[in-house]
Amino acid sequence: MREVDVAIIGAGPAGLFSAYELISRNSGLKIIVFDKGVRPGERKCPLIQAQRSSEWKNTDCFKCSVCHVMEGVGGAGFFSSGIINLRPDVGGDLDKLIGSWSVAEDLIKYIDSILVKFGAPDSVYSISEEQSKRLERLSARAGAKFIPTPQRHIGSENTVYVIENLVKYLENKGVYFSTSNYVEDIVREDNLFKIKSVRGVFYSKFVILAPGRSGAEWFRDIALKMGIEIEPGPLDIGVRVEIPSYIAEPITRIVRDPKFILYTRVYDDKVRTFCFNPNGFVIQETYSDGTVGVNGESYVKMRSRNSNFALLVTVKLTDPLEDTIAYGKKIACLSTKLGGGKPIIQRLGDLLAGRRSTWDRIARSSIEPTLRNVTPGDISMALPYRIVANIIEALERLDTIIPGLYSQQTLLYTPEIKYYSVKARVNKDLETNIDNLFVAGDGAGLSRGINTAAATGVIAARGILNKL
Repeated sequence: MREVDVAIIGAGPAGLFSAYELISRNSGLKIIVFDKGVRPGERKCPLIQAQRSSEWKNTDCFKCSVCHVMEGVGGAGFFSSGIINLRPDVGGDLDKLIGSWSVAEDLIKYIDSILVKFGAPDSVYSISEEQSKRLERLSARAGAKFIPTPQRHIGSENTVYVIENLVKYLENKGVYFSTSNYVEDIVREDNLFKIKSVRGVFYSKFVILAPGRSGAEWFRDIALKMGIEIEPGPLDIGVRVEIPSYIAEPITRIVRDPKFILYTRVYDDKVRTFCFNPNGFVIQETYSDGTVGVNGESYVKMRSRNSNFALLVTVKLTDPLEDTIAYGKKIACLSTKLGGGKPIIQRLGDLLAGRRSTWDRIARSSIEPTLRNVTPGDISMALPYRIVANIIEALERLDTIIPGLYSQQTLLYTPEIKYYSVKARVNKDLETNIDNLFVAGDGAGLSRGINTAAATGVIAARGILNKL
């Protein structure tokens, strides 16, 4: 299949849902989905990471999303805890992108119905009005804002089956997946796009660029080369926080993945909680440039004694430096160097005391880290002072909501960096200034989570269908 109607670059939520929308509404379309794939060893199995813990020594391996998946298909979001936020302003600003809250809400419900169709659990975590008010009052004391969000938890071991079912459906409909195939360049030739990949040249009438968060740098480079109109995007830098699950339980029993936002007193910077994993695992990620980072996962069948979440500071740059990707890469590179090729772990007490952590100090804690392939150190050597100051303030203030969070023994892992790329300038159908070239998802700066990424994929697909 060297000449197609639609070429989709990226097989994450945006790419998969754009393919679904296209082929479901026009079965005669020729569609190809490219994905560069995942390098071996990029994802670390929590069972292997936790093997030193007696709790998991006799745990049998089951085929989970870490290993048992077509290379790259599904994207990074699906391979964390598989939390689907059923609200259009969480995971992005879909309501602002569309211009209507009700239309955006309906689209999120549509995305959710497709996930359930392909195997996502029926149950939804919702919060009552009384519980929401309670958390809002607690948040107000901390000078923070709580965002009540209905959520569907698929589970890291279950997302693979949802993805496989969706992929099988698409393949049976005629969609072709070209995995482990890196797209090197895209050139407009007459009325077609010439797509140069490591597996040869392909031609397409329409293109959807949906490279995902890990493809943010790739998208920026392609956009600059092709002349796609773009604007600077933000960057989230922070840490992965790990605490005993009993400290988090009073909140996570109410809402599985609580969303808190605050603005710091000194710098007025935005700090938010992200990707809360009750009884979950901290995991290492290794990127194509050799840098490392951390993330979190939670499972339905496998549970640890800890809970973890990301605490992220939003960074926006202006004149003279607008390239947040380059800024984030420099921080990731420094952290990787200081950690000897591993993420850095530090107790909060050691950070406050101005000393590095050691394995002896961590062993004296009541918390056993779920990620062992780390280097005890000092995160203030890796992250800018402003970021560290914001994190310390946020932890202290959030202790009002989650008592015990601001503990000497709380574990911090770094770096946790979320790249959102530059943001493409688009019309209502997510078409760029280049005719028949559409964009979707995190990599194009249009979303920050599974739900909104998938929704932008649907919008782009419908834009193409309208033109057809």
